[in-house]
Amino acid sequence: MCHECGSPSRRSFTRFLAAGAGLTVLAACTPEAPKAAPSSSAAPSPSPSPSALSASAGPTAETATVSQSPESPSPTPSPSATLARQFSLDDPKSQWVIVNKHRPLKPADYVPADLVRPAVAISAAGEAALLNSTTAAAAEAMFAAAARDGVAIVLASGYRSYSTQVTTYNGYVAARGQADADTASARPGHSEHQTGWAFDIGDGGGACSFQPCFADQPAATWAKANGHRFGFVVRYPWMLHPITGYYYEPWHLRYVGVEAATDMLNRGIGTLEEYFGLEAAPAYL
Repeated sequence: MCHECGSPSRRSFTRFLAAGAGLTVLAACTPEAPKAAPSSSAAPSPSPSPSALSASAGPTAETATVSQSPESPSPTPSPSATLARQFSLDDPKSQWVIVNKHRPLKPADYVPADLVRPAVAISAAGEAALLNSTTAAAAEAMFAAAARDGVAIVLASGYRSYSTQVTTYNGYVAARGQADADTASARPGHSEHQTGWAFDIGDGGGACSFQPCFADQPAATWAKANGHRFGFVVRYPWMLHPITGYYYEPWHLRYVGVEAATDMLNRGIGTLEEYFGLEAAPAYL
């Protein structure tokens, strides 16, 4: 998500207009600290284009503990037996670690020991150009496959350190207040970017970066259709924000491994919270 993005080139806030009213797009990546501006009230998400729709949730599992609101999708079963409990959901070194508004990283200032700069096209600078070694290798394979299909994908934002998140989040709080900041910037220690398992992509032509229209760009449509082949899922799907806590971010990819990503796709499960039978995390506790 872009709610944690920290590079100076990032847009200060991801917003768009729907039916004449402003809509703040909730994001897991944030740009640089914004200038003070009146906050706009959130409006309902617009009707999606066919390419923007994500898989709908499946039937309710008896063991699921997902908290439901009236508009929340029904929870779906946890992983198939062949995949269950392969990796920890709590250890930040695990490719299945779940980080959301209810599940901060432990320790909060975690730093991956194997950060590397992947051999891909990168528009980010400094730490944002880094991923953990497993994610980097998978990204290299995925970007190369996309290129063979004539699609240019760019790494727009990778690793985000705890200190960077502190600076970014505090900037939002100072400019807009905590309630508004929480709709646009992950609190320090609650960011997937800090794990090295997630990153944001851009289109080779630079179109619609961190905007809703990115969903229709070649990089986004290719990654959504093919990411599972390399172990990636779109972490914050369309209309599942009551579970993830963030609106649709077609640019935010998360590595979970080929088996899990493919299993999720085949079973029509949209979020990691549903996949692992965890409660929804629409807001901070």
